[in-house]
Amino acid sequence: MAIILLLCCAVILSCIIANRFSSKFGMPALLCFMALGMIFGSDGLFKISFNNYIITEQLCTIALIFIMFYGGFGTKWQTARPVALKAVLLSTLGVIITALLTCFFCYQILHLSFSESFLIGAVLSSTDAASVFSILRSKNLNLKHSTAPLLEIESGSNDPMAYMLTMVALAMLSGDNSTSVPLMMLTQIGFGITIGIASAYLGIFALRKGELIAEGMDTVFVIALVLLSYALPTLIGGNGYLSVYLTGIILGNSPINNKVTLVHFFDGITGLAQILIFFLLGLLSFPHLLPGLLAPALLIALFLTFVARPAAVFLILLPFRSSIRQCLLVAWSGLRGAASIVFAIMVIAGGTELKHDLFHIVFFISLLSVAIQGSLLPMAARKLRMVDNSSDIRKTFNDYQDDSELTLMRMFIPHGHNWENRKIEDVSFPTGSLALMVKRDNDTLIPRGNTTILAEDTIILSVPAYRSENDNKLKEILIDSAHNWCDCTIAELKLPKNLLIALIKRGDKNIIPQGSTIIQSGDRVVIYK
Repeated sequence: MAIILLLCCAVILSCIIANRFSSKFGMPALLCFMALGMIFGSDGLFKISFNNYIITEQLCTIALIFIMFYGGFGTKWQTARPVALKAVLLSTLGVIITALLTCFFCYQILHLSFSESFLIGAVLSSTDAASVFSILRSKNLNLKHSTAPLLEIESGSNDPMAYMLTMVALAMLSGDNSTSVPLMMLTQIGFGITIGIASAYLGIFALRKGELIAEGMDTVFVIALVLLSYALPTLIGGNGYLSVYLTGIILGNSPINNKVTLVHFFDGITGLAQILIFFLLGLLSFPHLLPGLLAPALLIALFLTFVARPAAVFLILLPFRSSIRQCLLVAWSGLRGAASIVFAIMVIAGGTELKHDLFHIVFFISLLSVAIQGSLLPMAARKLRMVDNSSDIRKTFNDYQDDSELTLMRMFIPHGHNWENRKIEDVSFPTGSLALMVKRDNDTLIPRGNTTILAEDTIILSVPAYRSENDNKLKEILIDSAHNWCDCTIAELKLPKNLLIALIKRGDKNIIPQGSTIIQSGDRVVIYK
């Protein structure tokens, strides 16, 4: 047991170090994780023999669940809304077009059976959210025309459609004529959407009602919620991946307590999940088998990259009057990765008889995609003049903090105040604060060290922002129009004796509450419990 734990520690530390230095060599970190898996594997330096597809499928499925949840949870809907329709069409119709074109190529050109051709097309039809997010963030690559949120939603939401197509392909291969494909797809979509939405609103209700969840157990509760939103629809024939993604995107864009803590926690969990998936995929592979699959895998990869994916992108985006440059970049950003290989492992772990080595074909294509497309994505964005240097890619994600580390405070100096008639340099301001301006009568002064403070001056200070998650007794609640406190006076709330509203933040104003104070939509209410 101790040896296994030491090995796990060595692997994780190796991946962390590889992640740290990968950007210096212009290489996607996920490719490094995969390469480390190959080094540890049976054909590598450490000769660890591992070929258990069942265990790999189970571990990778769990990891993919959290990657998909965080893909939704981290999506900022306010930024993504203008491109949501295009992204959803890419993640549904685009996936179908890509799968059918790839199927046609494998069937007509490579002369594979129609069932296996359709299976390869289905497995390879989705783009990889982990790869796309990783490259955009690590390179701080913000793109023009809202292309970043477009790719974010598409890559985060197209796995459910690819999964459904894979299930259809498996039904075709098994020859189960009793399975109705339309009914299967309706069941997958219906249960996936219903349970995903229900799970999200269950989570919102529980996280808003602080009394239901013990202090510090928010993350544990959300983990359970994620597992529930996947397992329940899967158990009754629904699409668990669709359910998890919907739960994430609704929960992540709702005013819930301790959201910052949840974002940072699941960001770490997703990073660990990416390490697990790509390392295991490298460990499971046998590189000595890849040369024998070079020709068909390379042909499929070229067709997918230069024909199938661009065709799907241009057919969907051109009617929206998207520029040719944007279409080309979106087409090039269609990286294949974790989801495709996990679906291939799922097929093999299920015992489906295949004439060709599906896992290594998909593995080789994903390896090429991450290595070549991923590495060249920043350069392609620059060559197409699609890089937007005026903004920050982090603003398209929910873990970006719109509020800066500093906030402004207005301080009025009455007659007799101990700062009256003193110079700025002689006043002991609160730690970390800075006097930005002095308003005197109708004038605004930029203060210097020798500026004298007079009675009836108003001083604008920048002070460190209050972070409610670091205080166990103070909590900050965002009030929206659906909150039961909205449009109520504090006297009407009938709060428990152990709960006090200490402050109301309304825009740039801080309001000291009274019984007659009306709480409005958009207020941030600081409560003491």
